Amino acid sequence: MAKKRSRSSTPVSTELPPVNFTEDGECRYLHLGTEWIQGAMRLDDPLVLELEYIQRMMAWLLFMDPDSVPERHAMQLGLGAASLTRFTHLRMQLLTSCIELNPIVYSACRQWFRLPDNNETLNVVLADASREIRQPEWQGAIDALQVDLYDHEAAAPVLDDADFYQDCRNLLTPDGIMTVNLFGRSSSFDQSVERIAAAFGDEALWAFKPTREGNTVVLAQRTASRPSRALWEQRADIIRERWGLPANKWLNALRPLVRR
Repeated sequence: MAKKRSRSSTPVSTELPPVNFTEDGECRYLHLGTEWIQGAMRLDDPLVLELEYIQRMMAWLLFMDPDSVPERHAMQLGLGAASLTRFTHLRMQLLTSCIELNPIVYSACRQWFRLPDNNETLNVVLADASREIRQPEWQGAIDALQVDLYDHEAAAPVLDDADFYQDCRNLLTPDGIMTVNLFGRSSSFDQSVERIAAAFGDEALWAFKPTREGNTVVLAQRTASRPSRALWEQRADIIRERWGLPANKWLNALRPLVRR
């Protein structure tokens, strides 16, 4: 496991937004002082991934032998409502690390969203992700990197430059994969894809069709490959059976990303 780092080691800006939650009787939603939903948890089953784009952030599973998954290391950049962190740690029993800037988000997830305390297989680090992911202990250590970094305005990714995506690639094992949520009210998708391609290469990129809410999940492989449809169908059945994810639906929505 990567070396644990103090949760109070990184200064946090006093300008971070407030954290609050709402409920509709079925789900609890995390907000950063606005109406924008930063994450969700089903009240009767906290380990279900409620939002469609969050489910798609798990599509790295299609590219890996299911029997190898228990030995993998998952990392989230941005805690949100801890949906992915809970899922990879508690449901999948994976070694899980997460980097979150805002200590109030972390406290909210501990209090309202059933996030366990750090332990031998869970390591939530309070730090600036752009700096933390450059630490030597993370290099080449991550199999599944899940990036969902938005502020309270939800206008564009907070970290989105070419150097950041190169740092993300450096985190990955040879068959590791990054999944990133691209969403915003500004038209930043093409620019984000261009920067990801500069780091990973065009042949390594895959993308889902946008969800109804406007989230597009992009996948970037450390080592490009083209799994066969038959292999994906086989793995999708296993993913659904073992982890309850709608992987069969992913097959018709996920394609190699061809840039214009």
